[in-house]
Amino acid sequence: MDIQMKRGLLDVCVLAAIKNEDSYGYQIIKDIKPYIDISESTLYPILRRLEAADMLTVRSAEHNGRLRKYYHIEVAGLQRIEDFKEEWKQIMSIYSFVTREEKENE
Repeated sequence: MDIQMKRGLLDVCVLAAIKNEDSYGYQIIKDIKPYIDISESTLYPILRRLEAADMLTVRSAEHNGRLRKYYHIEVAGLQRIEDFKEEWKQIMSIYSFVTREEKENE
């Protein structure tokens, strides 16, 4: 898969993982893992990039005597998810075009 496409998909997956409730790194990885393989070394740069783009905010809270960073989706992050849904419709249309001969031969 094209690295830029995968990067964009991972960004949207991370945003979707925190769409309904704030979450922290390890939980985000657990939530995404059934759908796409992601490691901590991949996740944290994505989180920093999304924070820099104002798509999410970060707060620290104590948990079992340690500080844990919780990530919260912002309006720009929600909009990115909606934009992705529209883009995906176009991608599926292109996919249908590319595979049309295969379908016709079946």
